[in-house]
Amino acid sequence: MPRYEFRCRACGDTFEVNRPMSEAAAPTACPQGHGDTVKLLSTVAFTGRGGSAPSRPAAPSGGGCCGGACGC
Repeated sequence: MPRYEFRCRACGDTFEVNRPMSEAAAPTACPQGHGDTVKLLSTVAFTGRGGSAPSRPAAPSGGGCCGGACGC
């Protein structure tokens, strides 16, 4: 179930709520009972199997019609 982060405007507390995506925009009270809360934008982190992947240098990119690699 997705976890959403909220901040209370009255007391400044930041808290999380687990709820279905269909209820993501529903209002919620803070743990102290204040009703003036705002949902925060959260970032999502994805990890692959086995932890971190080896880093690779970025592929060169150029301009032009075909990316600049063919020299046309």
